[in-house]
Amino acid sequence: MWFSKLNLLRIGIALIYLWFGTLKFFGEMSPASDLASTTISQLSFHVVDEKWSLLLLAVVETLLGTFLLAKIRLRWVIRIASLHLVGTFSPLLLLPDICFVEVPFGLTLEGQYIIKNIVLLQGLWIIYPSKKNYAHSEIVS
Repeated sequence: MWFSKLNLLRIGIALIYLWFGTLKFFGEMSPASDLASTTISQLSFHVVDEKWSLLLLAVVETLLGTFLLAKIRLRWVIRIASLHLVGTFSPLLLLPDICFVEVPFGLTLEGQYIIKNIVLLQGLWIIYPSKKNYAHSEIVS
């Protein structure tokens, strides 16, 4: 059934990835563009230029959203998306001045934007098809 709880959760997460990823193609339209590009630049020890990092992130996020929506290679896509989401928490350590008004609980809007990814990560784990039930999972049917 396409309207099962798990499929609705998968579609919702896919739409978030598609929406946020697409916005990053138009840098100034994404409220997270500066945060994302600065973080990626720092994580790559400034090897990856901020402009290119935003384009790379846009491509990755839209592909993840597309694959989630189309139910293509779900186990791999969910693993990659989970790694991506874990990486989104790095600004909390790398850029605390941007993420906190007062450490550890006084979050800025950017910090709140990051913390909400806990729910997306949990949602991905919920829709992750188990190996033994993969062929019969309602996610892939």
